[in-house]
Amino acid sequence: MAFDYKTTLAYFRNDYVPFEQAKLSIGSSPVLYGLAVYSVFAANWNEEKQQTFLYRLQDHYERLQNSARMMDFTPLEQVVSYDQFVQIAKDMVTKNNIREDALIRVCLFIDEELAGTKIHGLKTSYSAYIYPMGEILPLSGAHLCVSSWQRTADNAIPSRAKINGSYVNASLMKNEALLNGYDDAISIDEHGHVAEGTVANVFFVRRGKLITPDSATDILEGITRSSVLTLAEKLGIPTEQRSVDRSELYMMDEAFFCGSSARITPILSIDKRPIGNGKVGELTARLSEAYRNVQHNDDPDFASWLTTV
Repeated sequence: MAFDYKTTLAYFRNDYVPFEQAKLSIGSSPVLYGLAVYSVFAANWNEEKQQTFLYRLQDHYERLQNSARMMDFTPLEQVVSYDQFVQIAKDMVTKNNIREDALIRVCLFIDEELAGTKIHGLKTSYSAYIYPMGEILPLSGAHLCVSSWQRTADNAIPSRAKINGSYVNASLMKNEALLNGYDDAISIDEHGHVAEGTVANVFFVRRGKLITPDSATDILEGITRSSVLTLAEKLGIPTEQRSVDRSELYMMDEAFFCGSSARITPILSIDKRPIGNGKVGELTARLSEAYRNVQHNDDPDFASWLTTV
């Protein structure tokens, strides 16, 4: 049985406090305007080794830095150093005695009330909390639609940044998908090209080649996405990063989502059209197993991606 995140300790404004005491005012900038940036990373428990492994912390720190830079927040390193970032992440596991797969969400936010839509020079604070890994999509395979909502363009809200407020766009897509009987949605950018899912990057397989939308297609440059490309290289799977048109979706042999929360989720159908034979594909299964082995420190080739707790 998963632990109850409501009973855990969180990190909030330079202190460890009960999760339910880590609160923001209804007049705060994150609540009113979504002025916060975040990252989520896995804390994977290896029962045999009796250890937890935190996934690619350096990359998550750097992405949080870049998100703050794009938003013109106070630089992350002035609020929390990398060493502090690592220690807080470890503390989320040890102080809460977590011995199962979990996720840690960290956030840099404008810590002001009634400040309007201003950003530059405002007080900035940091938070972190841990919660059960769960299953945000059916890992046995998801059924998707192409959303009628367009992916927010990079020149409107930076797509390379994980900005809390930008997930209004994803929420509209997810809501539409659920109301119409799907598990999730695929978004299309302003040029008509496939971008990503609501909270995950997307990959396809066609004629033995692994394909994913390139970074100019208004996508988040996902850390799990980067991991999949590296694992594919190790497994000898040819890859291509390029534009994908909507009509090509229906011609794919395999498809899957990937992300810290989604892990690797097979896509079985899009717009009620089966992908391939409508079952989990061979390359999808191979990559899923390889990714799991890396995260739980069962692949020594990628030990450098992990931080041991």
